[in-house]
Amino acid sequence: MLNNVAAVLLDGVHPFELGVVCEVFGLDRSDQGLPVYDFAVVSGEGPVLTTHAGFSLRVEHGLERLEEADLIAIPAGEQYGSREFPEPLLDALRRATERGTRVLSVCSGVFVLGAAGLLDDRRCAAHWRQADELAVRFPRARVERDVLYVDENPVITSAGSAAGIDSCLHIVRQEHGSEVANAIARRMVVPPHRDGGQAQYVKRPMPTARGDTVGEVLVWMGRNLDRTVTVEELADRAHMSARTFARRFRQETGTTPYRWLLQQRVLLAQELLEGTDETVDSIAGRAGFGNAATLRHHFLRVLGTTPHAYRRTFRGPVPLETTG
Repeated sequence: MLNNVAAVLLDGVHPFELGVVCEVFGLDRSDQGLPVYDFAVVSGEGPVLTTHAGFSLRVEHGLERLEEADLIAIPAGEQYGSREFPEPLLDALRRATERGTRVLSVCSGVFVLGAAGLLDDRRCAAHWRQADELAVRFPRARVERDVLYVDENPVITSAGSAAGIDSCLHIVRQEHGSEVANAIARRMVVPPHRDGGQAQYVKRPMPTARGDTVGEVLVWMGRNLDRTVTVEELADRAHMSARTFARRFRQETGTTPYRWLLQQRVLLAQELLEGTDETVDSIAGRAGFGNAATLRHHFLRVLGTTPHAYRRTFRGPVPLETTG
């Protein structure tokens, strides 16, 4: 179980990405019955560090603190793509992964993991502006150029700043289940779960749900995941032609109506598998898959596991069922 978390800082650290890690793992939310982590900020380069924003930080802990950690997080920093990193830090990260400690990078923190050799023959995420640089500097890394985060246990890598929130909540979700992750997300006022394979960048932000827009249709789709719908029906709701609707939908979400629905249905099925004792057949119906066999097919394709295996991982023993 994840209890002990350390964030490693180097000169030029970006305050926002550090704040992401502190916000998820460093706050006491025991008043809500949420986990409290033994959290520490660790320096890799002396007790006083500069930040990208121009102010300094005095850090109490040195690298010895990493020996206790269950998770080591490395926030982004200035010039991480081109600078060298202290060998004692790289050695500490290698030892940590060897004993089973998970390591997480946020944005350009991935270059620290690369320098430690932890990206060799592993899939990894990078900010779209740094993906080419990462691939050149660490040719054995399998760089995923257009995803939010990648979990190659024990190494988790995330793309830009907000993707760091996604990857942190992903870890909480794995360790404590969706109810805890959702409660933390609600406290932070951020989406509770974005799949790691989601595209990093779309041309236009998601609209709010008002007027005759795609956003209004998205709200309706989210509330009616159990219904079978066609693009023509959705376009009709948006008062557009099917062709215009499909084009606008992709512009505003970065995906197609079918893929958006599939993702939302899988997410709903995950929540129901984790948080209820409903049978897989019942969950398949509520999530819009119709039957357990169809749900199993899409679960395997999207998540690489079955509904039963997923429930065992995140909830424990599966209720007695005859189907699924």
